[in-house]
This record gives sequence, C-alpha cells and structure tokens, in this order.
Amino acid sequence: MFKALLSVCLCASVSVILVACGSANKTTHLPAHHQSDGTFVNTDGEAISKSFTDFIRWRWSRTKPEAYEFDVLVPDLASIQHPQQNQITWIGHSTFLLQLDGKNILTDPHFTERASPSNYFGPKRIVPPAMNIADLPKIDAVIISHNHYDHMDEESLVDLFERQPQSPPQFFVPLGLKHEFESIGISTAIELDWWKQAQMSGLTFTALPVKHWSQRGLFDRNETLWAGWMIDSPTFRFFHVGDSGYSDDFKKIGECFPNIDLAAIPIGAYDPRWFMKDAHMDPAEAVQVFEDLNATQAVGMHWGTFILTDEEMTEPLRLLHEALVKNNLNGDDFSAMQHGQIKKLPVSIKEKGSLCVH
Repeated sequence: MFKALLSVCLCASVSVILVACGSANKTTHLPAHHQSDGTFVNTDGEAISKSFTDFIRWRWSRTKPEAYEFDVLVPDLASIQHPQQNQITWIGHSTFLLQLDGKNILTDPHFTERASPSNYFGPKRIVPPAMNIADLPKIDAVIISHNHYDHMDEESLVDLFERQPQSPPQFFVPLGLKHEFESIGISTAIELDWWKQAQMSGLTFTALPVKHWSQRGLFDRNETLWAGWMIDSPTFRFFHVGDSGYSDDFKKIGECFPNIDLAAIPIGAYDPRWFMKDAHMDPAEAVQVFEDLNATQAVGMHWGTFILTDEEMTEPLRLLHEALVKNNLNGDDFSAMQHGQIKKLPVSIKEKGSLCVH
C-alpha cells in the first residue's frame, strides 16, 4: 500500500521460545528474499518500488471518493472480557481482537485518528474504532504485518504496552522491526523471518511471505520485512494476511498449512489498478486467495475505515459479492463483518501441523 509514501511526502513537503529463528546476519547464505544491501524483496525476486513520478501521476489524476460512515456495532463488553468460546471481533481496518483458548491477540492495532506520522494531516479515519484500548481485555499478544502507518501505529502500540506494566503484551513483528519497537520503549518485541516460528503459552506464531513492501521514512524503502501471520492454538488455525497483492505465495501457504479455519484477507485499497495491483489485491483476487489457501472460512479486512485509494468505500462489498457468486461461494464462506461485530468461532479438531516448518 502506498499510504506510507503518501504520508512521508506530506510530512516532508510471557516467556517466548523461538523455534528455528536464527539471524540471517550470522550465516553466509542469505535467504533469497534478503538482498546484499540489507533490503528485502518478494518471493518473485522483485521489490515493489513505484517511482515518485508514478506517485505524482496518481495523485494528480485521482478523484477522491466520498466518505461513507458505516454503522458501528457496540460490542458486548461482557462477552469481550469473559468469552465463552473462541471468537473474533472486527475493530476496523486490519485490526481484530482474536480470542483463542483464553488468550487475547490483537492484529495490526490502530486506534488513532490518522494513518500518518502526523496528527494534523494524512489519511483520516472515517469510521471510529469499534472499541477503545481501555475497553480491551488484557492483551497477551500483538502481531504486526509491516511498518506502514495504517498497520503499525506507534501511539496505539505504546498505549497497549504501557497499560499493562506488570505483564505487557508480546509483540510479534517481521524481521528488522525489533529495533524500531525498542526505540519507542517497547521491550517485548520478537522479530521473525519468513517461515520462522515462535511459541507463547500454547500458541504458535509463524511469519509467512506475502507480496508487499515497507517504508516508514524517506530513505528506508524495504529495509524491514513484511509478513502474514499464521496463529495456531490447539483448537483453531487463523491466518492474518496483513497487506498483499495477489501472488502464488498463497498456494504454497495453503499446501504447507492445511486446515486453515479462518483467514482474514484484505479486500480494499486497490484502485487505480495500474498503481496498486502489485501491493494490494482487489475483492476478486481476495476470493482467489481464499481458494488458494483452501481455508474453511474468510473475513474481509482493510476496507471501510480510511480513504486510502480511489475506489468508493462501499465498492469492496459489491465486488466481493460478485466474486463470490462467480465462484459459487456465499457470504457464509467469505463474509464482510460489520465494524464491532463479534464472530463466534467453533472448536476445530483438525490437525494443526505444518508440512514446511519444522
């Protein structure tokens, strides 16, 4: 997603056991997605690197869509604080509260007004978060997909860390981001390369390749990694895609991780396609990802919260429905949750092993 570049341009003009998690800097043979200059590429060997000229071309020609304020459900806080079964709540954009086997996990937590390094300009939240941080239960773990401002919001992260001084959350981040977390006072970040795992209190977190890029400032393009996250508990397997264009990575993930119970897949921020396609899938591609993963169910994310790109805010819903019909699927297979909706998750007794990570 190119909101990182947008924001930069606006500004400038718990014990954790690591499993097979060795540092790439300590080996002679770098993985294929590691470049000799310290940057990263996607599994196809290419780095997403649109030029500033392309960026200006898009910004100059765009017609900004109208804001649409979706209804926000007020979550049942009693159910949130004391869930009777596994469940997931959509807070907005890519932020979910996932509650598995008594553990509370947040994905890409964003609770502030803007997806920007500034409190005064940059993409502004159209729909408020369905919950405030103060309403959350004790958070055990937080996953971060990459460092763009709508996914890695420092104010939210620091708030989450500081409100639990005796037992702060464990933060799981892609390779290269631990230093960034330490610089803002968060000491419990564990960084993982693709296909590496960490375990925490009966949960397993696996960082997996998706097609995207990273940038936080003017001169740090692709210096940190991006990732999707597989989260396994004894009773459920959940995959948070993060941010991604369509790629063959999802076929391999589906083969390596059978029996995915639920996948959170982005369906928004995709227009114009000439500029966004490499980094962001559209709803039809999201449905293809769902089928590539061979997941039991999917929920859409990365839509309906900010205006980041050119499609109308309601368009992802319509295109998702059309893609589901075309593929003989329905809303029970791949749903678009309401902001604040709680989705109950059944206990899954399917095998949770991986065929590719040992």
